[in-house]
Amino acid sequence: MSDNMSIASLVGQASLLVQIVMAILLIASVISWALILAKRNHIRNSTQASDRFEDRFWSGGKLSELHEQIGRDKQPQGLAALFQHGYEAFQRARDTPDADVEDVVNATHRGLRVSHARESERLDSGLAMLATIGSVSPYIGLFGTVWGIMNAFIAIGQVKQATVAMVAPGIAEALIATAMGLFAAIPAVIAYNLFTSRIGQLDARYRTFADEFAGILERGLRHGGER
Repeated sequence: MSDNMSIASLVGQASLLVQIVMAILLIASVISWALILAKRNHIRNSTQASDRFEDRFWSGGKLSELHEQIGRDKQPQGLAALFQHGYEAFQRARDTPDADVEDVVNATHRGLRVSHARESERLDSGLAMLATIGSVSPYIGLFGTVWGIMNAFIAIGQVKQATVAMVAPGIAEALIATAMGLFAAIPAVIAYNLFTSRIGQLDARYRTFADEFAGILERGLRHGGER
Protein backbone atom coordinates (compact mmCIF):
# COMPACT_ATOMS: atom_id res chain seq x y z
CA MET A 1 0.00 0.00 0.00
CA SER A 2 1.44 3.41 -1.01
CA ASP A 3 1.90 6.21 1.48
CA ASN A 4 -0.96 8.16 -0.09
CA MET A 5 -3.30 5.19 0.34
CA SER A 6 -2.30 4.24 3.88
CA ILE A 7 -5.00 4.44 6.52
CA ALA A 8 -3.23 7.24 8.39
CA SER A 9 -2.85 9.23 5.19
CA LEU A 10 -6.48 8.70 4.18
CA VAL A 11 -7.70 9.79 7.60
CA GLY A 12 -5.48 12.86 7.49
CA GLN A 13 -6.69 13.82 4.01
CA ALA A 14 -10.37 13.19 4.75
CA SER A 15 -12.81 16.07 4.87
CA LEU A 16 -13.38 17.78 8.20
CA LEU A 17 -16.83 16.26 8.69
CA VAL A 18 -15.56 12.72 8.01
CA GLN A 19 -12.69 13.30 10.45
CA ILE A 20 -15.20 14.42 13.09
CA VAL A 21 -17.24 11.27 12.46
CA MET A 22 -14.12 9.12 12.82
CA ALA A 23 -13.17 10.90 16.06
CA ILE A 24 -16.66 10.33 17.48
CA LEU A 25 -16.49 6.64 16.59
CA LEU A 26 -13.02 6.30 18.09
CA ILE A 27 -14.22 7.86 21.35
CA ALA A 28 -17.29 5.60 21.30
CA SER A 29 -15.07 2.55 20.85
CA VAL A 30 -12.82 3.55 23.76
CA ILE A 31 -15.85 4.15 26.00
CA SER A 32 -17.34 0.83 24.90
CA TRP A 33 -14.24 -1.18 25.76
CA ALA A 34 -13.85 0.62 29.09
CA LEU A 35 -17.46 -0.27 29.96
CA ILE A 36 -16.99 -3.86 28.77
CA LEU A 37 -13.94 -4.42 30.96
CA ALA A 38 -15.48 -2.70 33.99
CA LYS A 39 -18.79 -4.55 33.65
CA ARG A 40 -17.06 -7.89 33.16
CA ASN A 41 -15.10 -7.38 36.38
CA HIS A 42 -18.22 -6.22 38.24
CA ILE A 43 -20.26 -9.26 37.21
CA ARG A 44 -17.39 -11.63 37.98
CA ASN A 45 -16.80 -10.07 41.40
CA SER A 46 -20.52 -10.11 42.21
CA THR A 47 -20.79 -13.77 41.24
CA GLN A 48 -17.74 -14.78 43.26
CA ALA A 49 -18.89 -12.75 46.28
CA SER A 50 -22.32 -14.37 46.10
CA ASP A 51 -20.76 -17.83 45.90
CA ARG A 52 -18.65 -17.15 48.99
CA PHE A 53 -21.61 -15.73 50.88
CA GLU A 54 -23.88 -18.66 50.10
CA ASP A 55 -21.24 -21.05 51.43
CA ARG A 56 -21.22 -19.12 54.69
CA PHE A 57 -24.99 -18.64 54.85
CA TRP A 58 -25.87 -22.29 54.37
CA SER A 59 -23.10 -23.55 56.67
CA GLY A 60 -25.55 -23.53 59.59
CA GLY A 61 -24.16 -20.67 61.70
CA LYS A 62 -26.23 -18.07 63.51
CA LEU A 63 -27.64 -15.24 61.43
CA SER A 64 -26.61 -12.66 64.02
CA GLU A 65 -22.99 -13.81 63.83
CA LEU A 66 -23.06 -13.79 60.05
CA HIS A 67 -24.48 -10.27 60.14
CA GLU A 68 -21.58 -9.15 62.31
CA GLN A 69 -19.11 -10.69 59.88
CA ILE A 70 -20.76 -9.04 56.90
CA GLY A 71 -20.79 -5.72 58.75
CA ARG A 72 -17.00 -5.80 58.91
CA ASP A 73 -16.75 -5.82 55.13
CA LYS A 74 -16.09 -2.41 53.61
CA GLN A 75 -18.78 -2.64 50.96
CA PRO A 76 -20.77 -5.88 50.79
CA GLN A 77 -22.28 -6.62 47.41
CA GLY A 78 -24.63 -9.11 45.86
CA LEU A 79 -26.26 -11.58 48.22
CA ALA A 80 -24.25 -10.27 51.17
CA ALA A 81 -25.76 -6.80 50.68
CA LEU A 82 -29.26 -8.28 50.44
CA PHE A 83 -28.69 -10.23 53.64
CA GLN A 84 -27.27 -7.24 55.51
CA HIS A 85 -30.08 -4.83 54.65
CA GLY A 86 -32.79 -7.46 55.03
CA TYR A 87 -31.54 -8.55 58.44
CA GLU A 88 -31.20 -4.95 59.63
CA ALA A 89 -34.77 -4.22 58.51
CA PHE A 90 -35.87 -7.35 60.38
CA GLN A 91 -34.08 -6.26 63.56
CA ARG A 92 -35.51 -2.75 63.46
CA ALA A 93 -39.04 -4.00 62.97
CA ARG A 94 -38.68 -6.70 65.61
CA ASP A 95 -37.42 -4.19 68.18
CA THR A 96 -40.29 -1.80 67.50
CA PRO A 97 -42.77 -1.74 70.40
CA ASP A 98 -46.14 -3.41 69.72
CA ALA A 99 -44.94 -4.82 66.38
CA ASP A 100 -46.63 -8.10 65.53
CA VAL A 101 -45.32 -10.87 63.31
CA GLU A 102 -46.98 -9.52 60.16
CA ASP A 103 -45.46 -6.07 60.70
CA VAL A 104 -41.99 -7.56 61.05
CA VAL A 105 -42.42 -9.78 58.01
CA ASN A 106 -43.67 -6.90 55.85
CA ALA A 107 -40.83 -4.66 56.98
CA THR A 108 -38.31 -7.40 56.16
CA HIS A 109 -39.76 -7.87 52.69
CA ARG A 110 -39.60 -4.11 52.07
CA GLY A 111 -35.97 -3.99 53.15
CA LEU A 112 -35.10 -6.90 50.87
CA ARG A 113 -36.96 -5.35 47.93
CA VAL A 114 -35.13 -2.05 48.34
CA SER A 115 -31.77 -3.79 48.59
CA HIS A 116 -32.60 -6.02 45.62
CA ALA A 117 -33.54 -2.98 43.53
CA ARG A 118 -30.30 -1.25 44.49
CA GLU A 119 -28.17 -4.28 43.56
CA SER A 120 -30.05 -4.73 40.29
CA GLU A 121 -29.45 -1.09 39.45
CA ARG A 122 -25.73 -1.54 40.08
CA LEU A 123 -25.67 -4.58 37.81
CA ASP A 124 -27.52 -2.72 35.04
CA SER A 125 -25.31 0.37 35.17
CA GLY A 126 -23.52 0.93 31.88
CA LEU A 127 -25.72 -1.39 29.84
CA ALA A 128 -27.75 1.47 28.38
CA MET A 129 -24.56 3.11 27.13
CA LEU A 130 -23.39 -0.15 25.54
CA ALA A 131 -26.77 -0.57 23.85
CA THR A 132 -26.62 3.01 22.56
CA ILE A 133 -23.10 2.61 21.16
CA GLY A 134 -24.02 -0.70 19.58
CA SER A 135 -27.12 0.65 17.87
CA VAL A 136 -25.97 4.15 16.89
CA SER A 137 -22.34 3.63 15.79
CA PRO A 138 -23.13 1.94 12.45
CA TYR A 139 -25.40 4.84 11.48
CA ILE A 140 -22.76 7.40 12.43
CA GLY A 141 -20.24 5.49 10.32
CA LEU A 142 -22.75 5.27 7.49
CA PHE A 143 -23.26 9.03 7.64
CA GLY A 144 -19.51 9.53 7.25
CA THR A 145 -19.49 7.05 4.37
CA VAL A 146 -22.31 8.80 2.54
CA TRP A 147 -20.65 12.16 2.98
CA GLY A 148 -17.28 10.87 1.75
CA ILE A 149 -18.77 9.19 -1.32
CA MET A 150 -20.79 12.31 -2.09
CA ASN A 151 -17.63 14.40 -2.04
CA ALA A 152 -15.91 11.85 -4.30
CA PHE A 153 -18.69 12.09 -6.88
CA ILE A 154 -18.66 15.88 -6.69
CA ALA A 155 -14.93 15.78 -7.41
CA ILE A 156 -15.57 13.50 -10.40
CA GLY A 157 -18.11 15.93 -11.81
CA GLN A 158 -15.61 18.79 -11.69
CA VAL A 159 -13.12 17.16 -14.06
CA LYS A 160 -13.50 16.15 -17.68
CA GLN A 161 -11.86 12.76 -17.33
CA ALA A 162 -11.95 10.88 -14.01
CA THR A 163 -9.55 8.12 -13.16
CA VAL A 164 -9.55 5.44 -10.50
CA ALA A 165 -6.64 7.16 -8.81
CA MET A 166 -8.75 10.29 -8.36
CA VAL A 167 -11.79 8.46 -6.98
CA ALA A 168 -10.10 5.82 -4.84
CA PRO A 169 -8.97 8.02 -1.91
CA GLY A 170 -12.42 9.52 -1.38
CA ILE A 171 -14.11 6.11 -1.54
CA ALA A 172 -11.48 4.60 0.74
CA GLU A 173 -11.85 7.26 3.42
CA ALA A 174 -15.61 6.83 3.27
CA LEU A 175 -15.30 3.08 3.79
CA ILE A 176 -12.97 3.63 6.74
CA ALA A 177 -15.82 5.46 8.48
CA THR A 178 -18.05 2.42 7.93
CA ALA A 179 -15.37 0.08 9.27
CA MET A 180 -14.90 2.24 12.37
CA GLY A 181 -18.64 2.26 12.98
CA LEU A 182 -18.73 -1.53 12.87
CA PHE A 183 -15.60 -1.77 15.01
CA ALA A 184 -17.32 0.29 17.70
CA ALA A 185 -20.71 -1.41 17.39
CA ILE A 186 -19.95 -5.14 17.16
CA PRO A 187 -18.13 -5.57 20.51
CA ALA A 188 -20.74 -3.40 22.24
CA VAL A 189 -23.64 -5.50 20.92
CA ILE A 190 -21.96 -8.81 21.76
CA ALA A 191 -21.03 -7.63 25.25
CA TYR A 192 -24.52 -6.23 25.86
CA ASN A 193 -26.16 -9.54 24.99
CA LEU A 194 -23.72 -11.57 27.11
CA PHE A 195 -23.97 -9.23 30.09
CA THR A 196 -27.76 -9.09 29.88
CA SER A 197 -27.91 -12.88 30.09
CA ARG A 198 -25.51 -13.09 33.04
CA ILE A 199 -27.19 -10.23 34.87
CA GLY A 200 -30.55 -11.93 34.40
CA GLN A 201 -29.15 -15.07 36.02
CA LEU A 202 -27.71 -13.08 38.92
CA ASP A 203 -30.92 -11.14 39.38
CA ALA A 204 -32.94 -14.37 39.54
CA ARG A 205 -30.46 -15.67 42.09
CA TYR A 206 -30.91 -12.54 44.20
CA ARG A 207 -34.70 -12.83 44.02
CA THR A 208 -34.63 -16.49 45.04
CA PHE A 209 -32.36 -15.80 47.99
CA ALA A 210 -34.50 -12.87 49.14
CA ASP A 211 -37.58 -15.12 49.20
CA GLU A 212 -35.75 -17.93 51.01
CA PHE A 213 -34.20 -15.56 53.55
CA ALA A 214 -37.52 -13.87 54.29
CA GLY A 215 -39.08 -17.30 54.76
CA ILE A 216 -36.35 -18.32 57.22
CA LEU A 217 -36.85 -15.17 59.30
CA GLU A 218 -40.62 -15.56 59.26
CA ARG A 219 -40.43 -19.18 60.41
CA GLY A 220 -38.05 -18.15 63.18
CA LEU A 221 -40.51 -15.48 64.35
CA ARG A 222 -43.52 -17.77 64.32
CA HIS A 223 -41.70 -20.53 66.15
CA GLY A 224 -40.08 -18.18 68.66
CA GLY A 225 -36.46 -18.67 67.67
CA GLU A 226 -33.71 -17.76 65.24
CA ARG A 227 -31.34 -19.91 63.32
